[in-house]
Amino acid sequence: MDNNKQGIETIELAIAQLSNGRSIDADYVPHPERKLPSIDKLREFVDLVRAVIFPGYFGAPITHRESLPHFIGVRIEKIYDLLASQILSVQQFETGQSEAGSPAEHAAATAREFIAVLPEIRRVLCTDVKAIYDGDPAAKSHGEIIFCYPSIRAMINHRTAHTLLKLGVPLIPRIISEMSHSETGIDIHPGAQIGDYFCIDHGTGVVIGETCVIGNNVRIYQGVTLGAKRFVLDKDGNPVKDLPRHPIIEDNVVIYSNANILGRITIGRNSIIGGSVWVTKSVPPDSRLQQQKAVESTFINGLGI
Repeated sequence: MDNNKQGIETIELAIAQLSNGRSIDADYVPHPERKLPSIDKLREFVDLVRAVIFPGYFGAPITHRESLPHFIGVRIEKIYDLLASQILSVQQFETGQSEAGSPAEHAAATAREFIAVLPEIRRVLCTDVKAIYDGDPAAKSHGEIIFCYPSIRAMINHRTAHTLLKLGVPLIPRIISEMSHSETGIDIHPGAQIGDYFCIDHGTGVVIGETCVIGNNVRIYQGVTLGAKRFVLDKDGNPVKDLPRHPIIEDNVVIYSNANILGRITIGRNSIIGGSVWVTKSVPPDSRLQQQKAVESTFINGLGI
């Protein structure tokens, strides 16, 4: 057999195997009835949400304050159209079945519910901006924080994604949270519950798990992980879904950089968790946890290093 023919047969075999899409675990080609959302349209949706939450800082500049109702109104209409169409695309994603009643009506109603919550999302985000300003001597103005700080971009995405998750929208919340993760290096699962006046300082490498519950006036620094310690497995050895497995952080807690707080434990209110500490047991209110003090030693000519 000549090399040319053998090469063609090899390629044809690869195409046939890839077209199957199945493995021993699952089918990795979506069923035609399970429509997928558009990443580009969801990115446009997030940009529009940012623009109506903080107009002028995101999207087009505001030339006259008197035109603000028109500016926001035009973008709200686009938000409604984009979100309704994307919800319609994913309604069958999880189960292959649409919601009761007309899928289009359900998608439109959910989009309207989201828009109704936007003023509350804005209120809470304004508390996040204030928390950063009050706690960061380097911040010169609220506007600087909105315009420059990655934590605000991450929190706009998170509070948007969390709202959509509570409204029962599948898949889209996770996409929106992963957009923020890629943009900022801050990884917050849309299921995490986060209170008012939340501050992420610097932010790179922060991880907040799905079932975290975070109170008000909480500040965390870069590299902090609020994660799971272990998973409960079913009889087949697979992780059981939807069990609380991440920490509860009560009000007025500060967590310094690279701390790891793991498992369904509680960090009591007014506590301070030092940098690079590994915490797997609950901590009472007003606690101070820190690393053991470094031992100072003297070495000569590199001995002992």
